[in-house]
Amino acid sequence: MKVAVVGATGLVGTKMLEVLAERNFPVTELVPVASERSVGKEVSFKGKQYKIVSMTDGIAAKPAVAIFSAGGSTSLEWAPKFAEAGIRVIDNSSAW
Repeated sequence: MKVAVVGATGLVGTKMLEVLAERNFPVTELVPVASERSVGKEVSFKGKQYKIVSMTDGIAAKPAVAIFSAGGSTSLEWAPKFAEAGIRVIDNSSAW
């Protein structure tokens, strides 16, 4: 399953990546999404390096699921856009 983690460079996003790996969640492709200042940086997941992409590129990648851990204001702005693109959204903020 193609999975986006929004906020992948933050404390909670990093922990989410660890838990997904530890629990052997069926991630076939990771789409790490973060703020513009983090775009191009890399995160490690299951022994592979993945480049951080922007929100719009995260939507364009068409993941099956997007897990948000980027704060309430980010969730309020971007979670509906991911959902409108047909992506299932799981949000860890208090926005909803």
